[in-house]
Amino acid sequence: MPAIIEETIAQVGSVLLGKEHQIKLALTCLLLSGHLLIEDLPGMGKTTLSHALAKVLNLSYNRIQFTSDLLPADILGVSVYEKDSSDFKFHPGPIFSQLVLADEINRTTPKSQSALLEAMEERQVTIEGRTRPLPLPFFVIATQNPNTQAGTFPLPESQLDRFLMRIELGYPDAVAERILLKGEDRRAVLERLVPSVNVHQLQELQVEAEQVKVSEALLDYIQRLVLYTRQAPEFAYGLSPRGALALLSCSRSWAFIENRSHVVPEDVQAVLPSVVEHRLREAADFSGHGGTALAQRLLTKVDVIG
Repeated sequence: MPAIIEETIAQVGSVLLGKEHQIKLALTCLLLSGHLLIEDLPGMGKTTLSHALAKVLNLSYNRIQFTSDLLPADILGVSVYEKDSSDFKFHPGPIFSQLVLADEINRTTPKSQSALLEAMEERQVTIEGRTRPLPLPFFVIATQNPNTQAGTFPLPESQLDRFLMRIELGYPDAVAERILLKGEDRRAVLERLVPSVNVHQLQELQVEAEQVKVSEALLDYIQRLVLYTRQAPEFAYGLSPRGALALLSCSRSWAFIENRSHVVPEDVQAVLPSVVEHRLREAADFSGHGGTALAQRLLTKVDVIG
């Protein structure tokens, strides 16, 4: 992989032990200016990953703790009347950062969740009739607890689709957990991280990732995957064109991280679960917990060569 990417992964991996694959998936997403959803149990390192990425990528960072009483103004900002100037002055909210952590996003009401929609799609927010641009680059990393836990408000499909990828961190393996138990506090390690790229270099990496070549045969494979979701009876509905484009873009970005100038089927297979699981529903179960099984079915049932 490119040296600058390798350094970034190594630094983040020094904080989040044993999770190189998940770190690479997160970078795959951010290289495309996409937004990332991390779903897992509390205490698995979701917040640590986002903070480490912000430090290593040298991005301004804000964390928003989503709670049941959070208001849209707490995210976007508000105008306050100032007596000295006899005028209203806008005080920007935490959304005005390059990397925003929306922590436990499904613990707030749909009204507050929707405050992120324009920001994630348009890289701007409209407040009191005025449109305000957000800093670039702009990424949202949202974490959510499993919907089976108490006090959660499931994200609607329209908002889930705004996330380019969804990942799970999972439990550490025995070796990583032993290092974690015997080592120093991860917060101390986090404080020692230094930027490995600047904004200009990050933008150059994004351009290079978009230039990875894709063959006609590879496009055929992606179309077969998408078509299977639209025709197989176990799928409640198929992948949208936006989902197909997301799969192609993420395959390009993953190939770039792996230091390839063209996409191979293994690149598609590496990113497919993270791209499609949150976009798929089982026909017999609309609870949203069947996406993982459906993604694995795609990998086993759709031939690489048509």
